[in-house]
Amino acid sequence: MDILQKTLDAVVVGGGQAGLASGYHLQKAGLNYMILEAGEQPAGSWPQYYDSLKLFSPARYSSLPGYPFPKAPNEYPLRDEVITYLRQYAEKIKLPIMVNQKVAQIEFGYGDFDVITSAGDRFRSKTLISASGSFHHPHLPSLPGADSFQGRILHSSDYKHPESFLGKRVVVVGRGNSGVQIAVELANHANVSLAVQQPVRFTPQRILGLDLHFWLKITGIDTFPFYRIGKEPPSPISVFDLGGYRKKMDNGNPDQRTMFSAFSPEGVIWEDGEREAIDVVIFATGYRPNIPFLGGTGALASDGRPLHVAGVSTEVPGLYYVGLSNQRSFASATVRGVGADAKYIVRNIKRFLKK
Repeated sequence: MDILQKTLDAVVVGGGQAGLASGYHLQKAGLNYMILEAGEQPAGSWPQYYDSLKLFSPARYSSLPGYPFPKAPNEYPLRDEVITYLRQYAEKIKLPIMVNQKVAQIEFGYGDFDVITSAGDRFRSKTLISASGSFHHPHLPSLPGADSFQGRILHSSDYKHPESFLGKRVVVVGRGNSGVQIAVELANHANVSLAVQQPVRFTPQRILGLDLHFWLKITGIDTFPFYRIGKEPPSPISVFDLGGYRKKMDNGNPDQRTMFSAFSPEGVIWEDGEREAIDVVIFATGYRPNIPFLGGTGALASDGRPLHVAGVSTEVPGLYYVGLSNQRSFASATVRGVGADAKYIVRNIKRFLKK
């Protein structure tokens, strides 16, 4: 096992958008640091998402600090364009990144962190930024009869493109942006219903001719630090109507149905008691934080959630987070939001290192 001889000021776990933004501000602060990325490239979770995924914010509002997104300002970047951008960002900013370095364990003692990777390497640091994000642990709700269901149960993270579902009877569960986008795309190839607890609510993408994110930015709502008033950002309840989703759903393609109550061996049992044969159920039900490498540090709650305020650990001195959903604002887990959070965290690290 190799050990880095020099103790670093910071180690960043994760080389996606949160880790890259953290690296930018660490570099700007003149600190000595390393970014460890589990994958083969600095792209975070993006390569795992479905092929047609499109950002809900236009390019002018979808940049990391120091390097604008190289696309027309009012166009919406696609998944592969985001992946290319993240790779270019790491190169242009000249960030110190080591790939294929999945962090397996953190040892904390004597004021320093020993970061041990599955490759057998060890890094020592005065502080640690967990920037592995919120999108690595798909959440599948537990429903009666799921074990006996003879069809396929997938999470939206398993969905890549619609062609493999041609002619199938599919139910997509979830009323958020991903669920609606997947259901609308699939409806051109399969018989699709969107199963929801409450009807989908839409927010127009453009208001008075300007993208919604313009208004969120100038009003300060997008990055308002709710933690300062002792509250968490409210969960979004509307879907951005990007691509005529409302019109397609109003035309029943796909249709909306109240969430089914249980699985049957052949399909699902709808709330009214109707039994229907179903081939595939896709749960667009979000993710949970997945940071098992912190399991032995006392930094996590019993359910695995990080214990923090605005990204600063409340349990372990010198431990920080960037890229958690609602960490400081609505935008915290997005390309447009991680830069502000990373800047805030690096300010905290500088203060910590001066103690």
